[in-house]
Amino acid sequence: MAINNISRTSSSTHLLLPPPLHHLYTTAATTSAAAWYTPPPFQEPDPITIALSQAIQNSPSKPLQSSLKNILPRLKPQHITNLITLNPSSLSPLSLFSFFTWLSSPTNSAAFRHTLHSYCTMIHFLCTHQMLVEAKSLIQIVVSRKGKDSAPDVFAAILETRGTQRSDIYVFSGLITSYLELGFLPDAIQCFRLCKKHDFRVPFDTCKKVLDHLMNLRSFNLVWGFYKEILGCGYPPSLYFFNNLMHRFCKGGEMVLALSVFNGIRKWGLSPSAVSFNTLMNGYIRVGDIDEGFRLKSEMEASGIQPDVYTYSVLINGLCKERRMDGAHELFDEMLENGLAPNDVTYTTLIDGHCKNGRVDLAMEIYNQMLSKGLSPDLITYNTIINGHCKNGDLKQAQDLIGEMSLKGLKPDKITYTTLIDGCCKEGDLETAFKVKETMIKERIPLDDVAYTALISGLCKEGREVEAEKMLREMLRLGFKVDDETYTMIINGFCKKGDVKTASKMLREMQSDGRKPSVVTYNVLMNGYCKQGQLKNANVLLIAMMNLGVVPDDVTYNILLEGHCKYGNPDDVSNLRGAKGLVLDYASYNSVIGGLSKSSRCRSKV
Repeated sequence: MAINNISRTSSSTHLLLPPPLHHLYTTAATTSAAAWYTPPPFQEPDPITIALSQAIQNSPSKPLQSSLKNILPRLKPQHITNLITLNPSSLSPLSLFSFFTWLSSPTNSAAFRHTLHSYCTMIHFLCTHQMLVEAKSLIQIVVSRKGKDSAPDVFAAILETRGTQRSDIYVFSGLITSYLELGFLPDAIQCFRLCKKHDFRVPFDTCKKVLDHLMNLRSFNLVWGFYKEILGCGYPPSLYFFNNLMHRFCKGGEMVLALSVFNGIRKWGLSPSAVSFNTLMNGYIRVGDIDEGFRLKSEMEASGIQPDVYTYSVLINGLCKERRMDGAHELFDEMLENGLAPNDVTYTTLIDGHCKNGRVDLAMEIYNQMLSKGLSPDLITYNTIINGHCKNGDLKQAQDLIGEMSLKGLKPDKITYTTLIDGCCKEGDLETAFKVKETMIKERIPLDDVAYTALISGLCKEGREVEAEKMLREMLRLGFKVDDETYTMIINGFCKKGDVKTASKMLREMQSDGRKPSVVTYNVLMNGYCKQGQLKNANVLLIAMMNLGVVPDDVTYNILLEGHCKYGNPDDVSNLRGAKGLVLDYASYNSVIGGLSKSSRCRSKV
């Protein structure tokens, strides 16, 4: 089979730096143990092969370039293949490899080019002699130069150059790995299938690398299909691996696939464990299917596997998410009746459920019960309760808990401080909020966009829109992306103060950033114009927003009609107020406004 040359690139980035030639000759015993190739009896080394072998042997005293100056111009890849396979002078593997890399290196003025065939021959030779690092470097050269969709050609060349000593497990494993590392996943899969076709078996670790790459690409269907393909080749099924696949699928929300894996456990002769049931159960709870979670608990018990602390914690979490706190406590009591000791996760789940239900008092009861059992709340538990107190407006209790956790050696984190900032801003305690901000800066805890947004919201509520704008500038300077709601809060603040000029400037700033403000933002500014009697500007804004594809809603038209009521002809007020709530599109609005008296239409301020 004719195989094209693999040309050397000018940069030679994938070439090994030529190592010094080594002259450790194989002993007779070594040659016998590692005889990797048995040539036909009639094959004799040709003169060039002998000359090459002798030149390598004499290289300590005579440079190769000098010894081979007459041979190099006539040297062909077949000569290199013969040298490797016949090795007439019993040169050491390292010597042959050094010569092989020297030939294609820049230091060889003859600029010899190895072929795919000669590369594969040397790869087999190196793997046979356990020089796996060197073999891998050559495989990577081959794969990088042949590129995408080259698996069939490279595989065929490897088959043609096999020796009598089997190096297949190293060569094919290295080939699959190299295709993966260079981003040629389809080639790696094709190599695996070619190995299967030719009855070669690669280590399971190599197959797992393919699965990991598929998983990283979130190709979940392909992952499960490929794993079934692996099992079909005779690899032993592993409950650990089934559970791991289920976990990954559940984490990705792929519950149909996760269930298929769960059912596959029994199909491949294994029995699901508590971990298997819990993993699938947790997946269903994550997607909100608590009924399926309880069905699995029943199936688990019918299989003779007793639910453990994790099982109950998962189901209690599902009930708390649905705010079914009575059911959560019933399950908690069942857990105790079965002799199971709830852990900190179980208690924290119940605490979180009560806090989200607005029952911080019940959350504190669970917290105290937790302490009485000798369990130490962690940072997550404290943050959960602090958040509950902040949402309840009880800032003193929240601050007391921060002091308590600090005494226990738990350091408040970004979530702790951000929660407190948000609570203070909502309660109008901006002084404390800014003190917390300074504490974060002092402790080198970076503020995130949530903290900044809370501070801006608090400033706007207090009518301090100028400071809110400065805070927004600080956010932008630090590289945060300010959302439309935050811009709208500040625009609304300026409009309330009658500063529609600054509000309009901020709208243009939003648009210049490539944003498409929503109808809510336009309504806020439009309301500002109307309250200032600038009905012409309000109408211009109406046309502008429609031109940008923002559809006015009933609030938009009601704002405009109210503006006309306030600044139009008193004779038209009755008709305008009657139209409010009925004008739902621009044509209707135009019809109403067109019917106003001339004096009413001309009263708008500019």
